[in-house]
Formats: sequence, C-alpha cells, structure tokens
Amino acid sequence: MTSQRTSEGSADPGVPEALPRTLIRLRSHFGVEAIDRLWIFPPVRRGRREQGLVAVSTFLEDDERRVMVTAAYTAEHSGTGVRVDTSFTQEGEAPPERFPTVMAGVVRRSDAALGDAREVEIAGSGSNFEELMEEFDGALLGTTQL
Repeated sequence: MTSQRTSEGSADPGVPEALPRTLIRLRSHFGVEAIDRLWIFPPVRRGRREQGLVAVSTFLEDDERRVMVTAAYTAEHSGTGVRVDTSFTQEGEAPPERFPTVMAGVVRRSDAALGDAREVEIAGSGSNFEELMEEFDGALLGTTQL
C-alpha cells in the first residue's frame, strides 16, 4: 500500500493526536521563549498511522541568526492506545530571513510530496503558542503514552 497525502475531509484518519502532542514536546524540549517560528508540514497518513514534520527556528544569543531543528514524528493509533514517537535533528543555523526559502526547497526536493508548510510565528511568546494549541481539541492533548 502506498502512502497517501491527505487533506481536510479525507477518509484516511491518521492520528489526530500526533501533531498537538508533538507541539507539546517541542515546547517542553526548547521552552516557548526560545521558539521563533514553526513550519508545520502536512502529514502523510495511511489508515491509523501518520508521519509528520515540524521545522523549528530557535533564537540564538546574537539575534542575527537562528538554529533550525526538525522534529519528525511517527504515530500509530492501535487497540492499546496512541503512540507518538518524536525525534529532533539540528539542521544548522542561518539568518532568519533565509528559512522561508529553505522550507520551499524542502518541499521541492521531498520524495514524499510534502506540500507547503504552514508558517506560525511564535516569537518567544507563550500566548502565541497557546493560540496555536487552541486550534486542537483538548481531548487530543492527553499524556497517555507520551
């Protein structure tokens, strides 16, 4: 069976808990004050499995450059619950104005046909992060098997 790209209304349910739980892990890992921007790529879903990618731009002390980290996740919804595995990879550092071009390049070069990423400005603001999290049903944010 081949992986399918999905959009809203798809019959392929994926794992709705995966992205919000990954975002919570990002916040825990970096601290919201260190997060400049997020690029959330559309997930690849197959049945009750899902793979996704979130790119994170984090602040450096000099404020002229940012560190880019990717958070890749795999998730599965089974009879025993939801499992979400997340791995972080530091990709490098660059001036912040370079990252939108880099994200467009990721989409062009992807074998998985990622689709355009949604850019979300956090700017180190807890309220900006919470505004993003309010887009998700609170029931999806459970901590079981995180």
